[in-house]
Amino acid sequence: MAITDKAKEYHERMFPGYVSNFLETDPEFIEIFDNFAFDEVVNVDDLDNKTRFIAILSTLIGCQGIDEYKAMVPAALEFGVTAVEIKEIVYQSVAYLGIGRVFPFLKVTNEILESRGIKLPLEGQCTTTRENRREAGTKAQVDIFGENMKDFWKSGPEESRHINYWLAANCFGDYYTRTGLDYKQREMITFCFLAAQGGCEPQLTSHAAANIKLGNDKNFLIKIISQCLPYIGYPRSLNALRCVNDAAK
Repeated sequence: MAITDKAKEYHERMFPGYVSNFLETDPEFIEIFDNFAFDEVVNVDDLDNKTRFIAILSTLIGCQGIDEYKAMVPAALEFGVTAVEIKEIVYQSVAYLGIGRVFPFLKVTNEILESRGIKLPLEGQCTTTRENRREAGTKAQVDIFGENMKDFWKSGPEESRHINYWLAANCFGDYYTRTGLDYKQREMITFCFLAAQGGCEPQLTSHAAANIKLGNDKNFLIKIISQCLPYIGYPRSLNALRCVNDAAK
């Protein structure tokens, strides 16, 4: 098999000592995929490994890649992603994917962490209370999107205004205010959730703009798309690229 030395080296860093059964059953496919994902893709830019794996885990949740996620969590830990950071990715994904799609990932995450001797629950990361979560969430929205979000929580028709309130209090107040990840990381993982699930292009464009506003510029987002492409394919990656270009205009 003509798997490159660079692909072999990166695979060994992700999965020390592991030999895939697919080398026996699907050798040609493994040659194609490993050479692409673990040599060509990881060496196309200067994105650090920790950021790469935070993006990959977020993308796998977004596209519902539970089996690949299960394989990649240990690899992420090998590259310095912490248990707290992994849990924060999973928690925040509920706001963008819903518990119906995230529940299996929470279970798998707990199983992996416990199998590695990490005691659960982890140290708490919450910074808000039931009384101040809306105000804190609104502040996060303003910090990320701008002053136009200051009164968004009370905008819209009366019959649906509660959803805008929930967006401030729950999505931003309950999740974005937590420690463990900063605003830039949280907007990056949101970008990955939206790009990977597809069908959310208006929201993806808005969050691409928010990323750019926070300092995750166009070139950075292209790096993120590039690193996640092997896990979500070309159509959703090209859609994400279009949204980034629209946001950057």
